[in-house]
Amino acid sequence: MSLPKSHRQARSERGNSLIEFSLVIVFLLPIMYGVFSVGMSLTKSVQAAVVARDAGSMFMRYVDFSTSANKQLIVRVARGLGMTETGGNGTVILTQIMKAGTSQCIPTYANTASCPNFNRHVIIKRIVIGNASLMSSSFGTPVSSIVTTDGSITAANYLANTTARADAFDTLMNLGDGEFAFVAEAYFRTPELDLPGYRTNTHVYQRSIF
Repeated sequence: MSLPKSHRQARSERGNSLIEFSLVIVFLLPIMYGVFSVGMSLTKSVQAAVVARDAGSMFMRYVDFSTSANKQLIVRVARGLGMTETGGNGTVILTQIMKAGTSQCIPTYANTASCPNFNRHVIIKRIVIGNASLMSSSFGTPVSSIVTTDGSITAANYLANTTARADAFDTLMNLGDGEFAFVAEAYFRTPELDLPGYRTNTHVYQRSIF
């Protein structure tokens, strides 16, 4: 017994719908995942901003981040971003910057002309928490030999060593002679949000300046 014509048409339409859906879903899935990936990146960017703000706020108050106990404070703030005290998917770079003026140079040099870093922003303290290999600071990287165990750099080094310069800071603000700025940079990789062929090597970066 043959099926009624209307029933045969309904079955045919269901078959066509399945084919159409299969064709459309090929394009919809990447779009949907792309929207999800961008949305989650925004969420993680907000979290990174919180890490940078909290780290910078404590750094400004001279919390000693050269100790493991205090580094763990930042690791806890960054919970969920995959950072450990010395590795993982994140790094937090803390930098104290000063403008080297006359009053800083003269005690060491006979005149400002002989002071290599006179009238420049210089790094006087640098602490790195997390995976140091992920990124370099936007404000320079002093050679490791002049950075002491607590992150500080002596006047003899930050006045003379060119790697202690933070010239990139000039574009953000111009400090007065001897004035300080405390900078916290937070960088986190987000490989779980990569979309091959569309978004790769995804990451978030935030900074706070006090």
